[in-house]
Amino acid sequence: MRVLLVDDHQMVIDGLRAMLANYPTRVEVVGDCSTLEAVLARLRSDPPDVVLLDVRLRGQSGLDICSEVVRVRPQTRVVFLTVYDDEQYLFQALRLGAAGFLLKRVTGGELVDHLERARDGEIVIDPSMAGRVALAAARLQSGEFWPGAHLGLSQRESEVLQLMVGGLSNRAIAQRLFVGEETVKSHTRSIYRKLEVGERAQAVAVALREGLFH
Repeated sequence: MRVLLVDDHQMVIDGLRAMLANYPTRVEVVGDCSTLEAVLARLRSDPPDVVLLDVRLRGQSGLDICSEVVRVRPQTRVVFLTVYDDEQYLFQALRLGAAGFLLKRVTGGELVDHLERARDGEIVIDPSMAGRVALAAARLQSGEFWPGAHLGLSQRESEVLQLMVGGLSNRAIAQRLFVGEETVKSHTRSIYRKLEVGERAQAVAVALREGLFH
């Protein structure tokens, strides 16, 4: 199994290489990258079976990289390895086409097992998150979750989007939610990324099209 590592911390890359080197008959690390451009170049020149990456990278999002990998080469499976045990990141990753979401406390043997299963077509989720994900899915199915949860929005992001739909400015939203304006701007950037839009009007249009707020 050929694996491409994507992370912007050399210490993480070195640690993963050392961990996976213990399983030479099962996994081969074919390279490492830290940017979307480098990943796309590798996909064109020497495509791996699996891309292993983090949710957050300096200056860019691992979720954006996942989306591009799935678009450019759907045969390559994308698995996240991260410290963020947040269901919303997991839901967003799966919605973008990821094949797995694992936490960095995984052992070497467990990681290789999960990567092989992902390569073979399974969806792999860290066991420590599986129970919470099942509960969240059940709540979502029964309508107990907040609007937009199925799109990866957090509860606070849903609240911000609802106020955006209501025509409030960032300053007005900040006053309504008793937070700083910069916090609201951070939420709006996250909303744009998760809804795959570039501006407020497009985010509002998605909310209206999806019927999120009645």
